[in-house]
Amino acid sequence: MKEKTEKGTTMAESKLVLVTGATGKQGGACVEALLKRGHQVRALTRNPASPAAKRLREQEVEIAVGDFTDHDSLVRAIRGADAVYAMTTPYEQGAEKEIAHGITVTDAVKAAGVAHFIYSSIASANRATGIGHFDGKYEVEKHIQASGVPYTIVAPVFFMENLLQPWTLPNLRQGKLAVALPASRSLRQITVADIGAFVAAVIERGNTVFGRRFDIAGDELTGDQAAAILSRVTGREIRYEGFPPAVLRAQSEDMARMFEWFDSTGYAADIKSLRRDLPEVRWHTFEEWARKQDWSVLDQS
Repeated sequence: MKEKTEKGTTMAESKLVLVTGATGKQGGACVEALLKRGHQVRALTRNPASPAAKRLREQEVEIAVGDFTDHDSLVRAIRGADAVYAMTTPYEQGAEKEIAHGITVTDAVKAAGVAHFIYSSIASANRATGIGHFDGKYEVEKHIQASGVPYTIVAPVFFMENLLQPWTLPNLRQGKLAVALPASRSLRQITVADIGAFVAAVIERGNTVFGRRFDIAGDELTGDQAAAILSRVTGREIRYEGFPPAVLRAQSEDMARMFEWFDSTGYAADIKSLRRDLPEVRWHTFEEWARKQDWSVLDQS
C-alpha cells in the first residue's frame, strides 16, 4: 500500500518506529528521515523531562521511558512498535557495556515480538579488525543473528560530522585539517543525514532486507581532497596535515588502532552499488555535505 503526500511524492505505508539515541546526531537524523517519510516515531529516553525530550515532543514524537540496563523497561517501551532502530555506544561506559546493552535490547525486541529490528553497527566490524569498538559491535551482531529476530544491520563508515567536533575545530580555525592519516590515503565517509535516510529506506523495504548487513558510505576522498573542498566552500585556506596514529595512543589505544587500520586496510563499502540500488537515499558527497554546514563556527575563538 502506498499513499501520496500533498506534494505528490509516493510514501510508504506509515509505520511506528521506536528509535534509540534519538537526541543524538545519528538517532536524530533517523527521527527526521522517518517523520519526513510519514512514519510515526517513538523515542526511547531515560529522562522524559529533559529539554531534548521536550524538543522531540514538539516534533510530535512519542516519548517512551526505558534503559539499556533494564530489560523489562525496554520491552514496555518497544511493545506495539512495527520496527526498532537501536544504536549503542562504547564512548560512555566502554565496549563491554555496549555489548551488554546491545544484547539486552535485542532480547527485549524478541520478547516484544517486533517485526523488524535495525541495529546500527560499524562498517567492516565483521572483518576481524582488532579495533575494540568495531569488535564490540560485531559481538552484538552475532547475538542478533542467533536470536531469531528479523533484523537488518546498518553499518556506516566514518562520519563527515566528525570534522565539526571539539577535537577538530581548533585546528580548522587555524587553517589546518589535521587527521592521523597520510595526505594521499583515501577514507570513505558518510553524513548522518544519509544514515537516517537509509534506515527509513530499510524499514520501508521490510522483509526484502531481513538477515542482511549493509556497509554504507556516501563518498571517498583523500585528506588533500577534503582540504581543497573545505578551502573552496569556506573561502579560507585550509591545508591538510597528516600525523602518525601513534600520536593518538596516549589518549586512546582504540583510536590509534582504528587509524592504523584505515591506513593499512580501510573500509570496503561499495558506494557505486549503494547509489544504484538505493537512489531514494539521495546520497551526499563530501562537498555537498560541506556546502550545507554553517562554517561561521570557524570564526569563533
